[in-house]
Amino acid sequence: MAQADFDDEASLGPRSAVGSIPSAGLYIVATPIGNLGDISHRALAILAAADLIACEDTRVSLKLLNHYGLKRPLISYHDHNAKTSGAKILDALAAGKRVALISDAGTPLISDPGYRLVADARAAGHKVIPIPGACAFITALSACGLPTDKLLFLGFSPPKSSARKKFVEPYRSVDATMVLYESPSRLPAALADFAEILGAGREAAICREMTKSYEEIRRGSLLDLAASTAAQEHRIKGEIVLAIAPPEGERPKSDQIDDLIKKALQDLSVREAAAAIAWMTGEKRRTIYQRALALQGQISDDPQ
Repeated sequence: MAQADFDDEASLGPRSAVGSIPSAGLYIVATPIGNLGDISHRALAILAAADLIACEDTRVSLKLLNHYGLKRPLISYHDHNAKTSGAKILDALAAGKRVALISDAGTPLISDPGYRLVADARAAGHKVIPIPGACAFITALSACGLPTDKLLFLGFSPPKSSARKKFVEPYRSVDATMVLYESPSRLPAALADFAEILGAGREAAICREMTKSYEEIRRGSLLDLAASTAAQEHRIKGEIVLAIAPPEGERPKSDQIDDLIKKALQDLSVREAAAAIAWMTGEKRRTIYQRALALQGQISDDPQ
């Protein structure tokens, strides 16, 4: 990547005639995703100078603003009031006001409301200025160890199993790391569905509570992660980013396949286990069948 070309003079953005005071426009301001220290000086300066701050939930945003001693007028802007609140925001911009758009956490518009407001503001000729900062899925990708050269962000998957499988099916062969947001209560079922459609051995990472006290990154195959999260379903809490490796990493290694076969043989016949594992992994059924026969013999000879 080429060396960054930084401005010699630290600036807030487009300037008015009053020097460092930002000019009128819509500022898209990224806020922390958990740790309140993860906000830029520029973002704080914009929020301090804003004539109006548009946010999803004023109660959530007030925690951030109060922490930094900022008292500015707020307006609630979310999917259910976007039409009426959007009109008020556009009126403020038309009156030459500085409006900051923030979300409850992270970068606005990333699986959050705001797309229509930005489009309407630009169509009306208003300046739209991004103030970059934290983003949950980028934060997770930087630390989970999966490929980052090509990415496919899918937002939230559908809540029901059948819809979730149809949702992810078109992307099963896409040569990119897939990233999704998932709720704790649906995580085990979602992992099981993804294992069925994308391949049981596909590498993945559960990135939970990024930047917070209980931050955790757990790596493994989709099948293993589905099993481990199902076992602790009621103990999983917090915000979750799920990253899934590209297809080239989906075939399990031989020892992983052996583990899958052993688990299947606990409930299935050799023929049934071979069919199931071959379907999940993409390996030849005859190869899996021969390996299952050998493993069944080892299990039978085990003194335990």
